[in-house]
This record gives sequence, C-alpha cells and structure tokens, in this order.
Amino acid sequence: MKTKAVLQAADVNTVIQAALQEAQSNNWAVTIAVVDDGGNLLGLTRMDGCPPVSAHIAPGKAVTSAMGWRESGAYEKVVNDGRFSFLSVGVLPAVLEGGAPIMVDGQCIGAVGVSGVKSNEDLQIAKAGIAALKIG
Repeated sequence: MKTKAVLQAADVNTVIQAALQEAQSNNWAVTIAVVDDGGNLLGLTRMDGCPPVSAHIAPGKAVTSAMGWRESGAYEKVVNDGRFSFLSVGVLPAVLEGGAPIMVDGQCIGAVGVSGVKSNEDLQIAKAGIAALKIG
C-alpha cells in the first residue's frame, strides 16, 4: 500500500494567495478554484470585476485536471484536433485550458483551475499558485 500527500487548508490558502498575487500583478480579475484529488472543492475565490460564470468554469477546469492528472488544456487540444467524440466524456466538466494538477511523487493530490482572462493567462495564474507550494 502506498501513502501520499494530501492538501491541507493551509496549502489551499497558500495556492490561492499566490495565484491572487499573480493575477493582481497583471491587473487580471479571475476566479481561482482548488480541488482535492477526487475533484472536491477545497477553496474558491472570485475577484472583484470577474464575471459570475467564471465561478462555475474555474472549478470545472480544476476537476478536469485532477481527474485526468494533466493540464485541462490537453483535453481542449484533443477536441480542437478533431476528436469531437471526446466531448461525450461526462466526468470532465471543462475541457478548456486553465487547469493544472498538483503532483507530488508522481501522484495527483489536487488541482487548480482559473477562469476570467485568456486561457493561457488562466494557466499562468494556476501554475503560480502551485509553485508557491514548493513541491517540485
């Protein structure tokens, strides 16, 4: 049997604060979501001026990354490359760039999803949040 790391409340706060700092430094208004390895929401913040729909999209990107153990944009690429049948996969709620898994020792322990600006900028913010954990 293996053991693995888990996200604690302090870790979620660290991720959100670092992601907020990245967004604020670029004058971007976004929603940031953090989920555990099962896609359960652990933390969410929506910045002032960010559209309400982003509060639904950001967790979807995080869940997609957590369940797939990869960036959510990988699935967007699959669809954009013509595999439209992939959209029938029901457990991945947001096949859009902007979600990134949190990996420790080859295991996914959660993910961060961001929505509100361009997808590559969402991903930049998510990765800044994860980097603050100093896990790899």
